[in-house]
This record gives sequence, C-alpha cells and structure tokens, in this order.
Amino acid sequence: MRALLKRFLHSRLAVRIGADAVALYVRLVRFSSRWQLLGSEHPAPFWQDGRPFITAFWHGRLLMMPTAWTGRRPVSVLISQHRDGELIARAMSAFDIGTIRGSAAKNGRDKGGGAALRAIVQRLRQGEYVTITPDGPRGPRMRAGIGIVAAARLARVPILPAAYAVARRRVARSWDRFIIPWPFNRGVFIWGAPIDVSDAEESIEQAAQRVEDALNRLTAEADRLCGQMPVEPAERQADERQADA
Repeated sequence: MRALLKRFLHSRLAVRIGADAVALYVRLVRFSSRWQLLGSEHPAPFWQDGRPFITAFWHGRLLMMPTAWTGRRPVSVLISQHRDGELIARAMSAFDIGTIRGSAAKNGRDKGGGAALRAIVQRLRQGEYVTITPDGPRGPRMRAGIGIVAAARLARVPILPAAYAVARRRVARSWDRFIIPWPFNRGVFIWGAPIDVSDAEESIEQAAQRVEDALNRLTAEADRLCGQMPVEPAERQADERQADA
C-alpha cells in the first residue's frame, strides 16, 4: 500500500491535481482578501511602451505573485527542473504565465543553468517579460545570486523588485520560510524602482548585492505594512554568490 501511495505521489496525475489545488487556493486568497497595490508607477511605463524587464522577488513570496501581474505581454518565470518545479510550472500556467526550466549550476554540474540563461535572454529580446527568484531554487534565503544580473546585462534590461505580504499567514519551516497566506485576509503588493545593472565598471557581485538590498528593503516594508515582523535573510556563506540562472 505504501509503495502504491509513493508511486501515485510521483505520478503526473498527482502533479496535475496538486497544481490545480494550488491555483484554486491562490484564487481563493486573492478574491476573498483586500489588497493594496503600491508602486505601480514603476512597471506601468514599461508595460505601456512594451519595454521588457526582469521581475525579482524572493522564493518565499512565490505563492501570490502571479496575481500581481497586470501586464498584457507574455511573462515567464524561471522554475527549477526538480519535481517540485513541475508542480509550480503547471500551477503558473493557470494564470497564463509561462515557464523557463533550469536552475543554478552547483558542484561543477550544470542543471540547465546555461540553457535557462539563453532562454531568458531570448525571451527578453523578443519583448517578453521574465520573473526570477534570485535566491532559488535552494537558497540561501533572501541572498541574490549573480544569474539575474547576468541575464539583465546580456538582454540590456532593468530589474524591478517586487514583494507581497499579508496580515494573517503561516511561515513554513522550509529553507525559504515560505509564506502561506490565509483566505479572508488583508495584503499588500509592492513594486520597487527599476534597478539598472548595466554599468560595466560595477562588478557582477556588486550589482547582485544592490538587487539583494533593494529586494530585502521592499519585502521588509511589505511585512511592516501588514503588521508582521520581517522574515530575516539567511546567514551569509563563504561561497554565497552562485548563479541562479
């Protein structure tokens, strides 16, 4: 019996059921709660002129971010090739959000990172929009890798930080402190000012640090506006700067 259950949980049917459940829950939270949108003046000119950009938000704030997208042009999110990534990809498709599959190269092994970077740049150059979680898919939490900066420089587009928070939530004990908002809630979506990382005299690590700092400030502000204590970034590691795309 246990073997059958394990096989089912790893099946495509289970992934499809799980993705549908996630999408349904996101809609329930979205439409049963009161939301405040701040900073919409930052992405609006890009949407109006059809100029692409990369949206950056932390992995722990993934759940409700699809509902913040109001642009009319295609958008894709970078998702890992792990089994969990398949569930997320299917859930995103319910909101007409495409996916790019790949993750950071670790221990000298490329897990789709090079192909993902090329796909990101190609879509941006075609006028589409891309969303990246700079600390995904495995952390460290709220620490930006250099992949997002590499993609922005190659495609010559800015990075716009974004965050959401809610007044009633559960913070998971996962590495990213994943936020699970309750229905019938009060929440806020915040867009930050565009971050230009095109300066060739600035190292890629310095640019990633600027993205990290801006995104952490924005996320902490969203939590404060909802009466929550901000989630703290993970402790720094010696080899922290890893490509995330």
